[in-house]
Amino acid sequence: MAPSRSVLVCGGGLVGLSCAYYLARDGWAVTVLERNPAGSDSCAHGSAGYISPSHVLPLATPGMVWKGLKWMTSSRSPFYIQPRLDGDLLRWAWLFARSCTPEHTARAAPLLRDLCLDGRQRYLELAAATGQTFGLQQEGLLNLCQTQQGLDHEAHGLAALANELGVEARVLDAKATAALEPGTRLAIAGSVYFPIDAHLSPRRLIPALIGQLEQLGVAFRWGTPLSGWRTAAGRVVAAQTPAGDLVADEYVLAGGSWSAAMTAGLGLRLPLQAGKGYSLTLPHPRCRLTKPLILTERRVAVTPLGDQLRFGGTMEIAGHRDRVRPERVAQIIAAAQSFLPEFTAADFAGITPWFGYRPVSPDGLPYLGRFGRYANLTAACGHAMLGVTLAPATGRLVSEVLGGRKPSVPLDLLRPDRFA
Repeated sequence: MAPSRSVLVCGGGLVGLSCAYYLARDGWAVTVLERNPAGSDSCAHGSAGYISPSHVLPLATPGMVWKGLKWMTSSRSPFYIQPRLDGDLLRWAWLFARSCTPEHTARAAPLLRDLCLDGRQRYLELAAATGQTFGLQQEGLLNLCQTQQGLDHEAHGLAALANELGVEARVLDAKATAALEPGTRLAIAGSVYFPIDAHLSPRRLIPALIGQLEQLGVAFRWGTPLSGWRTAAGRVVAAQTPAGDLVADEYVLAGGSWSAAMTAGLGLRLPLQAGKGYSLTLPHPRCRLTKPLILTERRVAVTPLGDQLRFGGTMEIAGHRDRVRPERVAQIIAAAQSFLPEFTAADFAGITPWFGYRPVSPDGLPYLGRFGRYANLTAACGHAMLGVTLAPATGRLVSEVLGGRKPSVPLDLLRPDRFA
């Protein structure tokens, strides 16, 4: 690919940076456009940092409609949709309900497996290229279950499907689980262990990736919001910003949960909701873990990050509202005390909650590929809770699409026009 070919990546979060990385390595002249200043927070910064081939189930699965309706009655629930009269939300909810079928799960699970495994491989390569600067750990993942009913459900559901797809899952009782994680007392019936999963420190990953991009000659337009587009003859000819138009041969839409709003004026339909998640990071936890955990019944993730320990979770569909709901943070703390009884409420006193917005599509799959209406506009967004896992796989696929190569993973189910 000749360096004279230019691409504008619209979005400087982890997915956008990953797209820029693989495009620059392919010889593209890359510019990253980001509305926030350099060093600002992003959806990935306070995330669990999981690299999860175990996450073979999309968010839209059978039974989720009933659970969602039940959970809507309480803002303390793991998955909360705030009721409101909003046309985009109503249409998203309708499409979500249509996607919660066994057929969708059967189609999506093998694809998610391949994407997640590819993401894991790309992280191993990136860790080698950066001198292991972002704390990549290959310790697996423990899905802790507090009740026997919960353990049976995981064993016959996710674990069985994962093993069927070639992703190893071991169902363990409480004693076997404690042997794998002896650093703290666990109030559980058992767990499902996924040896292939890994984790990293997102706050160390992003600077490491930016450093790689700077070495590759990528240009950055920090603090520059996208305000519109100029189009002609089925192509984007410029991205408009308050600082002037930016012209490129190709354009990549990687704006996370803001991606749908960024398409204003293009006549595109990209159903997407912002799913707010929270996390609390303890700088000096009372016990040390080696493996990341999922507190299954509470939908809370626990990640060891060096000397720190992060507790995160919840999915709140309430739009871009920059405020903390105390009751949702309280549920994370309650889950921690319930599963890990050595922790007390005092451990979390004075810890400032972090929150970020996951970009959630109705079927739980990302939008990846070219838009039919514009020959030089490519989507790379909608990764929901798999943004960290799938970022490098997405970057490589975008570079394949723009380079005219056959994608290493089929993109049929990921088409950005699939709900148009």
